[in-house]
Amino acid sequence: MSNALDDDDNVDGGIKPLAAQDPARIGPYLLLGRLGAGGMGRVFLARSESGRTVAVKVVHEEHVSDAQFRARFRREIDAARRVGERYTAPVLDADPDANRPWVATGYVPGLSLEQIVRRHGPLPVDSVHALAEGLLRALGDIHTAGIVHRDLKPSNVMLTVEGVRVIDFGISRALETSVESLITSTGMAVGSPGFMSPEQVRGQRVGAKSDVFTLGCVLMYAATGELPFGQGAGNQHAVMFQIVEGEPALEKVEDEALRAFIGRCLVKGADERPGVDELLADPARVRPAKRAGAWLPPKVVARLAQQAARLLDAEAMPQRESAPEEDAGAVDRATLDLRKGTGASGEPASGPLVGPVVAGTTSGGSRRERRWRIGVPVVLVFAVGGGTVALVEPFGNGAGDDAKAAPPAASGPLTPGAGTP
Repeated sequence: MSNALDDDDNVDGGIKPLAAQDPARIGPYLLLGRLGAGGMGRVFLARSESGRTVAVKVVHEEHVSDAQFRARFRREIDAARRVGERYTAPVLDADPDANRPWVATGYVPGLSLEQIVRRHGPLPVDSVHALAEGLLRALGDIHTAGIVHRDLKPSNVMLTVEGVRVIDFGISRALETSVESLITSTGMAVGSPGFMSPEQVRGQRVGAKSDVFTLGCVLMYAATGELPFGQGAGNQHAVMFQIVEGEPALEKVEDEALRAFIGRCLVKGADERPGVDELLADPARVRPAKRAGAWLPPKVVARLAQQAARLLDAEAMPQRESAPEEDAGAVDRATLDLRKGTGASGEPASGPLVGPVVAGTTSGGSRRERRWRIGVPVVLVFAVGGGTVALVEPFGNGAGDDAKAAPPAASGPLTPGAGTP
């Protein structure tokens, strides 16, 4: 499940207090805080009865009455349980028959690729090669279980000190059924516009090689902060047109071997596109160096340590808002448009945002901040040693400042008129 949200919610990946109307438990899981929201539902940080920290996603109400959704949700959860947890967030528990169906996965103590690139800029080439290796291994495990991810994108790729993890696999197919019933008359595709394969854009049946195409898009974003198709396009339809008809713009990928690898992933025809096993075996692919120490740059490792501090804070003292949200319709969103003019403080420049923000903060925020500052030096050692539905605009022409890259063209499935999950 997605792990997100802080002061600029999706950049820092903080844990938000529970809202006044949130339950204390979901199934056997004690809720500790909110992590975010996506196309399928809201995500909570929670603790199992055995003490394991998990992420629990509760299905949005609009899907609850859809019998097709419940049936497919059940099938996809059963399939997802078969995926190993080395490169993924494993499915631990679920109740598709609950009044509000839910699924619990292992909590990934990291930040998404989107959050890292937006906060710190593109990854160095060695890190991208290591990322490619981890994502290929993850997709191999997912495909072996008979699942096609269908929605691989930066917000579904989690980076940790120990490596990469892929989240939200399998669930998107269940969501497809529910969303398609809402948009059959619109002719729109279900997916994330900047991270769709040509066959997805055309509405054709997708297989494992569709994930290979979106892998190429994800690696391009990791290496440059930009997409290979439709960079600077004015709307999502232009991006999708370029995916089907245009050539990928790979000029900004400076490393020749990485550029060639991404180009192989982005072959238009699924029949001509290599599969995961072929790419893993490719002798021309750069293997990450097997060395002790972090595979990520130091500034990213420090950010992950700060995230670990926030997690410890939430586990020690779960927070709950004392008053209902001011706007009952306001929801978290997975992508915030950081336009040019963003200041060094991280506050976005004036202009329309992609989606609304949950209103309200807790009066205990300053106390938690003080505890966080005190705990970081200790947690740095600990962390290094251990371990929506939104329709959004494509990229602008660049980042707001040198430290931040623009957000991906989309971070959630595409729905008509959507601006909220």
